[in-house]
Amino acid sequence: MSFLVLLLAVWIEKFSALRHRVQRDAGWVRELHKLEISPRLVKRPWLVLAILVLFPVALLGLLLLVIEPVAYGLLALPVHLLVVIYSLGRGDLLGGLGPFRDAWRREDLQAAAHVAKRDLDICADSGEQLLERVEGHLLWEAYQSFFAVIFWYFLLGPVAALSYRLLALAEEHGKNPAVVERAGQLRHAFDWVPVRLLAASFALVGNFVAVSRVMLHELLNWNISAAQLIEKAGRVAAEIPAPVAGPDGINNLDRLWELLLRAAVLWYAGFALWTVLP
Repeated sequence: MSFLVLLLAVWIEKFSALRHRVQRDAGWVRELHKLEISPRLVKRPWLVLAILVLFPVALLGLLLLVIEPVAYGLLALPVHLLVVIYSLGRGDLLGGLGPFRDAWRREDLQAAAHVAKRDLDICADSGEQLLERVEGHLLWEAYQSFFAVIFWYFLLGPVAALSYRLLALAEEHGKNPAVVERAGQLRHAFDWVPVRLLAASFALVGNFVAVSRVMLHELLNWNISAAQLIEKAGRVAAEIPAPVAGPDGINNLDRLWELLLRAAVLWYAGFALWTVLP
C-alpha cells in the first residue's frame, strides 16, 4: 500500500488542489505560540514538543492501529494518503522561483535581489552569491519538502512522515529559541539518513566521481547540516559552473531541477522494486 500511496500523492500534487486544502497549519501554529509563552512551559521545550508533536502522532498511530485490520486495510488508505499530502512541503517550489528566474534572465540583479528577499527570504552581498544561495534553496527545499517525507513514510509509515513535518513546522514557526533548538536537533537526526541516501542517488544519476569525493569526507560527519550536505552534493553532481547573470545562470537552476527529477525517478524505481520483491 505504501507505494500506491506515494504514486497517488504525486498525482494529486500535480493535478489537484487537494494539497492546498489539506495543508492548513494556522491552528497548530497558534497552539505552538500559546504553549511557548505559557508560564508553565516557557522553560520546558521538550514538553512543548511532546504536546504538539508526540501527542498528535500517537493519536494517528492509535487510529491506524484500529482501522488497518478493517476491510483489508482499505479504510487506512485515505488516512495514509491525507497524512502524506499534509507532510509534504509547503508552497510551490518552482512557482516561487518564477519571479527570480525572470529577473535573473533579464540580468536585472537589483530586481532579482528584491524578489529573492521577498519570496525566498534570501539575501546576499553579490549577484554571484545570490544565485548560489538560490541554488542551495532549490536543493534543500526539494529535499525537505519531498524526499525526506517519502523516505520516512516508506520506511516507517505515516507516523514518521507526520513527525518530520511537525518538527519542521516547530523549527520554522517557533518563537521560543529553546523550542526551535530542540526541534532542530530532532530534525537533524531525522535528516541524517535520507539526506545521505539522496546524495548517494545524485552520484548514480549525476557525476559519480565528484559526489564520491564529497561523501568520502562528509558521510559520517554528524555536524554538517542536511542543507549544507545536499547543496555540496547537488552542485557537484550536476556539474554546476560558476554563477553568471542572464540565461546561463538560469540554466544552473534547470540542471539542478533535472538532477532532482532523475533522483526522484530512481527512488520510485527502488520503492517499486522493494515492493515486488518477496
